[in-house]
Amino acid sequence: MMIGSVFVVFVASLALGVPIAISLGFTALSASFFVPSLPADAVYIFRSMVTALDSYALLAIPLFILSGNIMAKGGISRKLFDFFSYFIGNKTAGLPIAAIVTCLFYGAISGSGPATVAAVGSMTIPLLLELGYDKKFVIPMIAVAGGLGVIIPPSIPFIVYGQSSGASVGDLFLAGILPGILIALCMIIYAYFYCKKKGEDKEKLEANTQALRAKGFWPMFKDSFWSLLTPVIILGGIYSGIVTPTEAANISVVYALIVSLFIYKTLKIKDLAAVMKATVNTAAPILLVVSIATVFGKVLTFMQAPQLISNAITGTFTTKVSILLIINAILLVVGMVMDTTPAILILTPIFMPIIQLIGVDPLHFGIIMVVNLAIGFVTPPIGINLFVASSLTNMSVMEIGKRAIPFIVAFLMALMLITFIPEISLFLLK
Repeated sequence: MMIGSVFVVFVASLALGVPIAISLGFTALSASFFVPSLPADAVYIFRSMVTALDSYALLAIPLFILSGNIMAKGGISRKLFDFFSYFIGNKTAGLPIAAIVTCLFYGAISGSGPATVAAVGSMTIPLLLELGYDKKFVIPMIAVAGGLGVIIPPSIPFIVYGQSSGASVGDLFLAGILPGILIALCMIIYAYFYCKKKGEDKEKLEANTQALRAKGFWPMFKDSFWSLLTPVIILGGIYSGIVTPTEAANISVVYALIVSLFIYKTLKIKDLAAVMKATVNTAAPILLVVSIATVFGKVLTFMQAPQLISNAITGTFTTKVSILLIINAILLVVGMVMDTTPAILILTPIFMPIIQLIGVDPLHFGIIMVVNLAIGFVTPPIGINLFVASSLTNMSVMEIGKRAIPFIVAFLMALMLITFIPEISLFLLK
């Protein structure tokens, strides 16, 4: 009963438009009102907020955001897109496929869904529209493909999940590779059949491809080489055991600066102040939410919420398949109304006893959780990828969301495969 009252306070705060961090903090403080014996007074909460951020692993979050911002400003996404377009630009659905693959690769640079949409979308959307593709197809495609940014490592949600669950961040990064490729493949299949059915302006596509190929393969490859090398350096360093994910984040910042300032020369020293400001504007709210949501999770633990919710779910649903389906449904709904970071920090301690009971690997569950919440990036009312895509175009958020449904269905099909075939996530860890 008391737990229900706490959740009512939380939901009411969100409904009133109170920012998520303030809602979490206020709800955590209100818990001691409902349960006076609870050791969670204001002093404990504020002290725990500071302690929650005293984590070496969390340093990777602002560093990967900074690296992504540097590369976005340096125009890395354009070079990736041109490289893939060189090979398949004149094939059926070639350029849409190149855009999806670019999102896949750029996700291995930025670790952020909205950043991937902004960097890839600002470059590919105008080009694809100019080449005759329907904006009702192109814009939703980029918005949904941006969700790959949080599944392909390095991924900020994986770092947050690892912090909350105790799972290895490096293993989570490795586990995210095949699911990310599978989701991209499902989207590519839909894009192919859409373009096959609707048709394309072959003359424009051929002219665009010839213009790219006129530069020659080696000049184009040399121009794209440093962009393509980025995920190799970041992920190769982690998986070879040379560096930790946090150290890899440091390396990614240095590498991004060297490539953007001295090799491509697309970034100027004077631009760094704006890049740093954008990084702080993005990272500070995330870390604030991390600190408060961690405390909120501790308060729920004090109230034995994980055990009570676990008993309620396992008492109602008795098979592993049904439990996984209901968890997926809960995560999808939560992803529609809550940002990824607080959702992970709140729900991980609640679901962890359940997944341990039914024998699901915590690494596998981390992938399931992040894929579910990534779908929330493109579902109203939160759908931050929709807002980013809308800001790049004159298309409304709701219209993008409606037109994104086929791509979301492709995402959901991949999610079901990932959920019930754990080898997709765990194969590379063997």
